[in-house]
Amino acid sequence: MNIATILDTDAVIANLRAGSKKQVLQELSARAAKLTGLPEHRIFDTLQERERLGTTGVGQGIAIPHGKLDELGRLYGFFARLAKPVNFDSIDGQPVDLVFMLLAPELAGADHLKALAKVSRLLRDKTVCEKLRGSDGADSLFALLTEQATSHAA
Repeated sequence: MNIATILDTDAVIANLRAGSKKQVLQELSARAAKLTGLPEHRIFDTLQERERLGTTGVGQGIAIPHGKLDELGRLYGFFARLAKPVNFDSIDGQPVDLVFMLLAPELAGADHLKALAKVSRLLRDKTVCEKLRGSDGADSLFALLTEQATSHAA
């Protein structure tokens, strides 16, 4: 699983301005709607449902919201670096500033889990996160995510 196969440059937001977890999920849902063709509210509702099961704020300033939608034909990844960290109800209580959202087809099963594991492994690397936090623009974030992902082979 290579992150470049699920993440497009248009799916990377370098300076997302949001004041809350809900706003972050709304903004990412809006971007996802444009790229997937699905209704924004459907994506947002799916993400909210998943958050009700337990936070996707995994700690160290990172969140990996995700959900499955019948209508998708493939896995989609979206990344946002927030302009200011927000409370995401993270397991460590720390605010979040790096968000990688995954959307998968309902029947993606193992591929969805592999993608989650890949993203989690990548964002557990403190050096990668420092570079993401210090990077300018969506293009450099995309390059870091796809370059680093290649060197952190699954």
